[in-house]
Amino acid sequence: MNSPSLPASIADLSDDELLDRYTADVPDGPWLRVNFVATLDGSASASGRTASLGGDDDLRVFDLLRRVADVVLVAAGTVRDEEYGPMVLHDEDVAWRRANGMPDHPVFAIVTNSASVDAGSRVFTEAPVRPIVLTSGSGAASSSGQALASVADVVDCGSDAVDVGAVRDALAVRGLDRIHCEGGPSFLGALVAADAVDELTLTIDPTLEGGEGPRIATGSSPELRRMRPAHVLLGDGGVLLTRWVRDRDER
Repeated sequence: MNSPSLPASIADLSDDELLDRYTADVPDGPWLRVNFVATLDGSASASGRTASLGGDDDLRVFDLLRRVADVVLVAAGTVRDEEYGPMVLHDEDVAWRRANGMPDHPVFAIVTNSASVDAGSRVFTEAPVRPIVLTSGSGAASSSGQALASVADVVDCGSDAVDVGAVRDALAVRGLDRIHCEGGPSFLGALVAADAVDELTLTIDPTLEGGEGPRIATGSSPELRRMRPAHVLLGDGGVLLTRWVRDRDER
């Protein structure tokens, strides 16, 4: 039996070569990239967390995508569930950013309808760059929103719920064009419904979860959002690292 034809191995690529694959065709101006991992049967988590999925090659790409981002955008539920700390990059990533005329670290932007985020969290108290909290008008006016204003820029992005378009505009007006979104599923669902996703980098872990784990996106969209494949890479243990881009002509 002939061996199957497999994609190029990520092990054969240097960090610079990998970055070329992820950035060469990104146009000037705002660009929203979403990064997720999923099992073969479509679960976005195992036992409620993503930590056991993807492996070292997924983490390598994860760090490189943060390296080139102006802002890392995450929904508050994911910040809590995945136990995020401050947005601090590794020394080699900081050195690369300095050499390329970028600030040492990307801005951390958290999306929350209610501003229900602990202002005493390390996300804020140990942040190298003042974070942004993107919330609703009612969330900004709440006691928790007022507490957050002492440790973050609190931005009103809608009256009672966060408007995805207002999120993109709020980041763009601050010059944060390269948006790297790390979840979660409900927020990705809202981005898909608003046709706001320019790129999806999806790591496919070669496992079957077989439980009740969530999809990478939840909610409903008025129509399908067609993406084109940009690359597929093979990682250790059979992990596939895929990249999908939404052509602007399709919009």
